[in-house]
Amino acid sequence: MSVYPNAQFLFSAAAAAQFPADGGAEVAIAGRSNAGKSSAINAITARHALARTSKMPGRTRLLNFFQLSEGKRLVDLPGYGFAAGPPPERDAWALLIEALAQRACLTGLLLVVDARRGLLPADMQLLAWAEGMQRPVHVLLAKSDQLKRAEARTLLTRSQGQLEDRGSVQLFSAHAGLGLDEARRTIDGWLEKGVTTQLTQTP
Repeated sequence: MSVYPNAQFLFSAAAAAQFPADGGAEVAIAGRSNAGKSSAINAITARHALARTSKMPGRTRLLNFFQLSEGKRLVDLPGYGFAAGPPPERDAWALLIEALAQRACLTGLLLVVDARRGLLPADMQLLAWAEGMQRPVHVLLAKSDQLKRAEARTLLTRSQGQLEDRGSVQLFSAHAGLGLDEARRTIDGWLEKGVTTQLTQTP
């Protein structure tokens, strides 16, 4: 049974004008192309096909909005790194993401990283960009089940060192169900805080 029984795909946005109203609370999910963002969304929501998965890098070319419950949303950002697409298209993605960062309802950023590769320069660049947003960041070291236990512990320690005070990090596996509860607590905490903040600021 889904932990978010009313979770649903809302729509894809190709321009900032298509974003939903800037109300409620949103959590953005980012990561390199094929890092496992869609699988993470499906596992966290316990919905097998809420987000489409693909082995082809760069499948997500728009901002995909998912509603978990009334006023609480996830936003799947386009993959970065070796994403397919001509430069003008990639520039358009950048503009979309910048517009998202300006939304008052954005409460946090979930960064999905392939544990077999760890935090790469492109991930660190995204973290630097996220610092300007002044939003909390939580890193999912996805596909951690494919590492030996000692390797996973070493990766976690190294990642904590790389992050310093820029965010938190955990081991995660959509396939094995590793770290699901921790990821959900993080997301739910951000969303609840965002909704509460919106309510208190409403005249």
